[in-house]
Amino acid sequence: MPSDAAPDQSAADGYLQRAHLLAELGRYDEGIGELTALLADEPGHLPALTMLARMHLAAGRPAEALAVAETAVTPVKDPVAADGETPAEPSAVERPAVEPPTADGAAPTAAETSAADAAGAVLPVLVARGFALLDLERWKPAAATADEILARGPGDAYAQRSAAAILSASRNGQAALDAAWRGVELAPEEPEAHLVLGLVAVRLQLFDLAERAYREALRLDPELGEAGRDVGVARLERRRYAETLEQLTALADLPVARPDPVRTVDDGIRRLLLSVAGWSLLASLLAGVLAPASSGASRLFAVLAVGGVAVLLRRPATWRPGLREAMARGLAVPVYAAAVAVVLLLGYALVGGPWPLAGAVTASVVAGLTAFARR
Repeated sequence: MPSDAAPDQSAADGYLQRAHLLAELGRYDEGIGELTALLADEPGHLPALTMLARMHLAAGRPAEALAVAETAVTPVKDPVAADGETPAEPSAVERPAVEPPTADGAAPTAAETSAADAAGAVLPVLVARGFALLDLERWKPAAATADEILARGPGDAYAQRSAAAILSASRNGQAALDAAWRGVELAPEEPEAHLVLGLVAVRLQLFDLAERAYREALRLDPELGEAGRDVGVARLERRRYAETLEQLTALADLPVARPDPVRTVDDGIRRLLLSVAGWSLLASLLAGVLAPASSGASRLFAVLAVGGVAVLLRRPATWRPGLREAMARGLAVPVYAAAVAVVLLLGYALVGGPWPLAGAVTASVVAGLTAFARR
């Protein structure tokens, strides 16, 4: 019954969310415990199996990751028909892709839509299986898994770049380069696509292409150069690609671009200013809405809002060392405007009155717009 299914789904989501949070904190064993509890009730829960395989990979346990991935993939590869018979499944390379709408505008059938959904759901666990096989140095099965990923996701950027990375490490050659290019074509604004293209190019000794691809990846995400220090499973692929590319470029003595430390500092302070300005603006507006009903509650809310800003600034070591230099490079106006907004909000909390709130709103808008313009 639907009323019974909803709590079960809610409980499953709770396990997944807790596991994800623990993984992002680097507490993999505790996250695995959450997923194990969920799988004890639902052994075939694909999202949980996928996250569990990725968590084992992040923890450096490829054998366990492979075992989990195989458990997740087997039901998808060998579906059981309604009459109990198991239909023959074509090989990964022979499996046709889901056909797009025809030229006369006919929409895909329900069966095609279901097949496309199933293919998309299984792609992450296939990628995890491919990574686990690479870590175990089982090159042929890894290449076969990459072929299957390509067959299941011919129009999926994630599938193309993931398969390219696996192929480049297991078999290399033109197929890996073609898939990497396809991944860039499908998602030109995703830095991971260019990162994989650079990774494949280095292994093929196409060093000019590798350098251009890595520069483009850094342009799209200046923090990509520090991706090797990430933890968790949300950026597992990104971390692996960045680490591998750094190792390969060091061996090849390739002068790839590094993140500009000045730009990195400015970007960090700009994001902090946008957060402070946004929080101050929202708090000022809400305090103004509360004021007619209860001046005391409104001023108390302002105090809490200033405390929220203090929480945003709780780690001065991450922004204070480069603040003065960033102001000299054009961030002085948003810095002063954000500070004025917070001071005026605090002033309203202490003495009340409409003018401090109006000033806080104005200063917050000025801080946000000028910080945003410095992108």
